[in-house]
Amino acid sequence: MPIRPLPLVALTAALCLGAAAVATWPDTPANAAAFPAPPAEKPGVKGDQVAVLAGGCFWGIEGLFEHVRGVKSVTAGYAGGVKADATYRAVSTEKTGHAEAVRVVYDPSQVSYGTLLKVFFSVGHDPTQINRQFPDVGPSYRSAIFPQNAAQREVATSYIAALGKAQAFSKPIATKIETGAFYPAESYHQDFLRRNPDNGYIRRYDAPKLAALRTTWPALYR
Repeated sequence: MPIRPLPLVALTAALCLGAAAVATWPDTPANAAAFPAPPAEKPGVKGDQVAVLAGGCFWGIEGLFEHVRGVKSVTAGYAGGVKADATYRAVSTEKTGHAEAVRVVYDPSQVSYGTLLKVFFSVGHDPTQINRQFPDVGPSYRSAIFPQNAAQREVATSYIAALGKAQAFSKPIATKIETGAFYPAESYHQDFLRRNPDNGYIRRYDAPKLAALRTTWPALYR
């Protein structure tokens, strides 16, 4: 089970940790060229765009996308439930329907939505795990995509199908395409990886994501 709400003084030591055994790192593309490319997107998208993704504890997903070229900002938060329950205390009961998620603002002239999904699937998390990510267990740690428009939904649906057809992972992809508004998390969650690089959880589970991004997709790393 995921941890329950803790006093603020203890958050930097234990937030986002669960009681289950540590899972192994997911299949990552040893040969980047062999990892399926995202589907082509319709040209002409202008102005900043938004992607909302859920892949386990939002600390690592936020920190990862902050290092992707073309991303302008990332916010940790909750998606899939209602505003009244969008607090850490409520979400950690696993009864609100929320997933820990991130809101990514990106420049489509520098990075496409499909490329963000490529990062998400290949080095961001293990998309084959159901209602968990590594030590964190519960529906709030599920793998999910929250498209912000019909075009994003089409790209996400096509990419999940392509990854499955290519057998990019050794197990079926569990990622779901969902709907629901995004609500920012509490201030102490924001930029957690950047502010706490020596945190035990960050070093064990999230720093490897940055290393994988840097080595697997060096052109995207900043």
